Amino acid sequence: MSIKHTPNVAFLFPGQGSQYVGMGQDLYGADPAVRDLFDEAETLLEFPLKQICFEGPEEVLKQTRYTQPAIFVHSLAIDLLLRRQGIAPDAAAGHSLGEYSALVSAGAIAFADGVRLVKIRGELMQRAGDLRPGTMAAILGLSPEQIESVCAAAAGEETVQPANFNCPGQIVISGSVPAVHRAMELAKESGAKIVKELVVSGAFHSPLMGEALHGLKEALATVDVRPAAVPVYSNVKAQPVTSPEEIRALLQQQLMAPVRWEEILRNMIAAGHDDFYEVGPGRVLQGLLKRTDRQAACRAVGTVDDLAMEKDG
Repeated sequence: MSIKHTPNVAFLFPGQGSQYVGMGQDLYGADPAVRDLFDEAETLLEFPLKQICFEGPEEVLKQTRYTQPAIFVHSLAIDLLLRRQGIAPDAAAGHSLGEYSALVSAGAIAFADGVRLVKIRGELMQRAGDLRPGTMAAILGLSPEQIESVCAAAAGEETVQPANFNCPGQIVISGSVPAVHRAMELAKESGAKIVKELVVSGAFHSPLMGEALHGLKEALATVDVRPAAVPVYSNVKAQPVTSPEEIRALLQQQLMAPVRWEEILRNMIAAGHDDFYEVGPGRVLQGLLKRTDRQAACRAVGTVDDLAMEKDG
């Protein structure tokens, strides 16, 4: 089958928060290649991935150490099936964890190495959250400058900073529990439309994840990183990267740096990408893209039914 290689197709890979009980079960039942992918990952992970994905319970699936591999494997299964239908990206990006999926899709990291990295990353991040407890909150309706000011005023001797610049007017902050709670109150006083604490196991994309950095650096050093076949837009820089050295360095920085997602989307659109696919569970990124640029087309593909619609289309 011919591959759709117009210079405007981009794959977007979701991150933590897109998981749901039952994810991937229809794909596993419908396709032998997907069964091989899940089975290989489960062997490498040494925990019952399929049972956790397909049956839950939700309390287990949402634990970081399980969530991250689950979303990663689901996303790469959809990537495989889209390519079989002749749809392949000319650029890719992933939100936080999704950057690892994007790099595997782009050929920079082998699937098995990606599974190992994501397992280690999830375990390290969960442990860092246990050692240095923190939280995150979504704030809607304030500018990046207002959020920076709120965080600076709330921090005191503790940590709170922007963690995800998701789309216009939607920013997530991260840090120690008291500092985030102070920032939430200041955000309300500053006129934020919505302020909502998130259910997370740690202060992701903040210095409180520093406990995980050494272990992640060691894990990345053991993995063969190749030049990406298509540009992958980095969470840290919001620019496309292809070189192995830069990929490795940016994955380390990504652990504690903000995810510049809105900027990534705008840069991809400016580069000519206007045919987007959200590759994996959920429809979070489709919504963020629509709020960033209403003209950009995005199909969320995460189930057998979604794939059938693409095939028919």
